[in-house]
Amino acid sequence: LSNNQKGNEVFKEAVKHMKRTTVKTLGKCNLSVEDVDCFIPHQANIRIISALTRVLKIKKDKVFVNLNKYGNTSAASVMIALDEALKEGKIKNGDIVVLTAFGAGLTSGSIVLKWVK
Repeated sequence: LSNNQKGNEVFKEAVKHMKRTTVKTLGKCNLSVEDVDCFIPHQANIRIISALTRVLKIKKDKVFVNLNKYGNTSAASVMIALDEALKEGKIKNGDIVVLTAFGAGLTSGSIVLKWVK
């Protein structure tokens, strides 16, 4: 059994897939990136987060990152970041929040939430 992942290829695929799912999911909600109040990406590494932010043209102040505190917590990273963003008051009533993730088997997904207390 071998797991020969090539870091640069995984990086490119992660950015490509999270961009695609984010744009598609926002489109299904008749929203655009400009409508997003808080963007919480998978906290795999800062290079992926920075590249995704750049290709989606998301303002850095709308992107929540806690990677520096916890490292890559794998599948839990987005939920940990969501919890922390809420506790820090980064998400307010009525905000549009996007969660996006990328994982094993080149899977990816995004969800758009309208936060209601």
